Amino acid sequence: MPKAPEPKKTIYRDSESGRIVKKEYAEKHPKTTEKERVRKN
Repeated sequence: MPKAPEPKKTIYRDSESGRIVKKEYAEKHPKTTEKERVRKN
Protein backbone atom coordinates (compact mmCIF):
# COMPACT_ATOMS: atom_id res chain seq x y z
CA MET A 1 0.00 0.00 0.00
CA PRO A 2 1.56 3.36 -1.02
CA LYS A 3 2.09 6.06 1.56
CA ALA A 4 -0.04 9.18 1.47
CA PRO A 5 1.88 12.25 0.31
CA GLU A 6 3.15 14.41 3.12
CA PRO A 7 1.35 17.73 3.58
CA LYS A 8 3.47 20.70 2.49
CA LYS A 9 3.36 24.44 2.89
CA THR A 10 4.97 27.28 0.99
CA ILE A 11 7.52 29.60 2.57
CA TYR A 12 9.46 32.50 1.13
CA ARG A 13 13.14 33.04 1.85
CA ASP A 14 15.49 36.00 1.29
CA SER A 15 18.24 34.82 -1.08
CA GLU A 16 21.00 36.88 0.51
CA SER A 17 20.43 36.32 4.23
CA GLY A 18 18.50 33.04 4.12
CA ARG A 19 15.83 34.43 6.45
CA ILE A 20 12.17 33.58 6.03
CA VAL A 21 10.10 36.54 4.85
CA LYS A 22 6.40 37.23 4.40
CA LYS A 23 4.62 36.55 1.13
CA GLU A 24 3.94 40.28 0.65
CA TYR A 25 7.67 41.06 0.90
CA ALA A 26 8.52 38.28 -1.54
CA GLU A 27 6.01 39.57 -4.08
CA LYS A 28 7.52 43.07 -3.90
CA HIS A 29 11.12 41.75 -4.20
CA PRO A 30 10.98 38.82 -6.65
CA LYS A 31 14.64 39.11 -7.67
CA THR A 32 15.96 38.61 -4.13
CA THR A 33 13.53 36.01 -2.75
CA GLU A 34 12.82 32.33 -3.35
CA LYS A 35 9.70 30.24 -2.84
CA GLU A 36 10.13 26.86 -1.13
CA ARG A 37 7.84 23.93 -0.43
CA VAL A 38 8.53 22.36 2.97
CA ARG A 39 6.99 19.59 5.05
CA LYS A 40 4.39 20.56 7.62
CA ASN A 41 5.20 19.32 11.10
